[in-house]
Amino acid sequence: MTTRKYKLTLAYDGTCYEGWQARKDGRGIRATLARALESLCGIAPEIIASSRTDAGVHARGLVLHLEVPASFSFTGESLRQALNAKLPDAIRVMSARIAPARFHARFDVLEKEYRYQVWNHPVMDPLLRHQAWHVPRPLELASMKEAAAHFIGRHDFRHFTVMRKGELLDSHRTLTQCRVIKQGKRLTIQLTGEGFLYKMCRRIVGTLVQVGEGKLTPSEVHALLHSPAPHPGGFVAPAHGLMLWRVGY
Repeated sequence: MTTRKYKLTLAYDGTCYEGWQARKDGRGIRATLARALESLCGIAPEIIASSRTDAGVHARGLVLHLEVPASFSFTGESLRQALNAKLPDAIRVMSARIAPARFHARFDVLEKEYRYQVWNHPVMDPLLRHQAWHVPRPLELASMKEAAAHFIGRHDFRHFTVMRKGELLDSHRTLTQCRVIKQGKRLTIQLTGEGFLYKMCRRIVGTLVQVGEGKLTPSEVHALLHSPAPHPGGFVAPAHGLMLWRVGY
């Protein structure tokens, strides 16, 4: 059967979803998109995503691909409009286009960028309560930036992930960017790399906040990155402050 491949870029507010892949009742981003697609073309095509975000995590630029029979006559633009008419307001197809047959949304990824927001003020901004982690205690920005620089490069991040069932085969990853940017009371932590381990972004952020609070020093972070001994690593920051910002090909 002749098929047509589409490349979609998705943005969503993950507040009320179980993440990309639903575990129980089907309230996942992928399942919601699959139902919308099935109502358009009569089948539920396989959806391959660049990333799998956790429950509560948001996305501005998650990329995916899917294949449907060539008789499915939508252009990229008409598919975008049709899907957005069926999807809930919290999920939007930002762009859609017909892709080359060789394109693969997961295996062709060169880098991913995540951004994490921290609201550093005694009082939480109510308009950011679903997009930023409220840290009321003052944070030492210079120490956080010093610690962030240690994460850049290729390292063994085994102390900055959360173990799941099975064996962690390779915990080495390369980060090209780890920046802490202050804009008023809001801190944005930008993380760019070839790929990330499970909850790695959130553990790095949690560690940087601990540095800002004076609970860890930048030199201790450096030592943790180079220590082969078992260690629980830093605190895992809450999911709702994290956003998959961009996927590069």
